[in-house]
Amino acid sequence: MIDCMINNPIDIFYLTGVALSKGILLVLKDKKYLIVDSRYYETAKNKASDFEVIKATDFYNEYMTILDREKIKRLELDGNTVFANDFEAIKGYMPLIKLSCKKELGETLNNMRMIKSPPEIKQIMNAQRLTEKAFEHTLPFIKKGVPECEIAAEIDMFVRKNGGYPAFQTIVISGKNSSLPHGEPSQKLLEDGDFVVIDFGAQLEHYCSDMTRTVGIGHLSDRQINVYETVLEAQKKALEKIRPGQLCKDIDKAARKFIDKTEFKGTFEHGLGHGVGLQVHEQPNFNTRCETILVPGMVLTVEPGIYLEGEFGVRIEDMIIVTENGHENITTVNKELLIL
Repeated sequence: MIDCMINNPIDIFYLTGVALSKGILLVLKDKKYLIVDSRYYETAKNKASDFEVIKATDFYNEYMTILDREKIKRLELDGNTVFANDFEAIKGYMPLIKLSCKKELGETLNNMRMIKSPPEIKQIMNAQRLTEKAFEHTLPFIKKGVPECEIAAEIDMFVRKNGGYPAFQTIVISGKNSSLPHGEPSQKLLEDGDFVVIDFGAQLEHYCSDMTRTVGIGHLSDRQINVYETVLEAQKKALEKIRPGQLCKDIDKAARKFIDKTEFKGTFEHGLGHGVGLQVHEQPNFNTRCETILVPGMVLTVEPGIYLEGEFGVRIEDMIIVTENGHENITTVNKELLIL
């Protein structure tokens, strides 16, 4: 085992159960140290029983004292989270220690986090249930004359009132705005004939969910209905392929190939999906490049979309868990076109 230092708060939480904004985890051959400031000391002592918890006012001096005491001569840093300026500063504090700052440590942690344990899956499912309740609660507010931002605020308020936090900035975009995959809610009023793309998630007890539904207002054109049905069928094509042993990029290909055989070729420009866990975007990814092989316990989104510049857009997003024999779709909200 390589002696290493971890400073990414998400990875520290994953390994210790302690949520913090700043801290250092030293994982040495014979001992594990969690260095925190006074804000997190009591919590860390109660939760990180497998670690020696140290309260520090000067993090660098504290871990230098530990490294000197433990006679550490070589230390691995996470190249994904320690940047060049930080690395030079750390080197200045420990000139006698051989430092290595590569991406392997970060990739190891990412690979660990890709496979969710049963308790983690339960937390993600709880977050998804809250997301779905927020959607059902908000449906009566989605009507002609209501501004996008008001609907987004209603979603966020419901999530917060029920013990969660928005997992990311809630997206509610309508009409021409809906052709922007990551558009921001505005004061635009919903109008008859609008598509409304609603993309949001909840973070509940540190774990995230993510869901997108597109609904119509009033009367939709045949072209709009055709786009919606194309996106829905593309998602179905991808879902049919999700099972252990498949390459992530091949799942993306299934949806992309279907869309590109229609008149809407080239209008699906983002990846098909991404991992979800302690962060709403984590590895692996359903995109054209990811060669990660699916294994049971992975949790990902499946979110094809078609975006017609200056007209409208449609996205439909579910979350799935890869199982031993295939997958489980944990998003239960109806996907048939809903016109309000």
